[in-house]
Amino acid sequence: MLEVASTSRQRRNGLMERDSLAPDAGMLFVYDEEQTTDHAFWMYQTRIPLDIAFLDHDGEIQSITSMAPCTREKEACPRYPAGTRFWMALEVNAGYFNEHGIAAVDRLEVDPLQHPPS
Repeated sequence: MLEVASTSRQRRNGLMERDSLAPDAGMLFVYDEEQTTDHAFWMYQTRIPLDIAFLDHDGEIQSITSMAPCTREKEACPRYPAGTRFWMALEVNAGYFNEHGIAAVDRLEVDPLQHPPS
């Protein structure tokens, strides 16, 4: 099940302060315009390790990055730049993409319209 973060507030909060994420769950970050290569995610107040895939407008994975939890002070949490232009980003439990044989250039069937914001 995907949760969709399509507003600034939803994207800012992301998966912060959660103790777990169901094995087949994730959060899809959807943007109204293409994001730049230096657009970064961070794990401030995020307690679970995550992988993030950056997708183009058609759902093709441009890159995948692993992100470690960070419950320290805001300034001590690393940022994870996309390194590619993207329209959507999908956060899942760390290891999910590898366990399911999903890699860059794979295309995910993601329709944000079928997953309304919670």
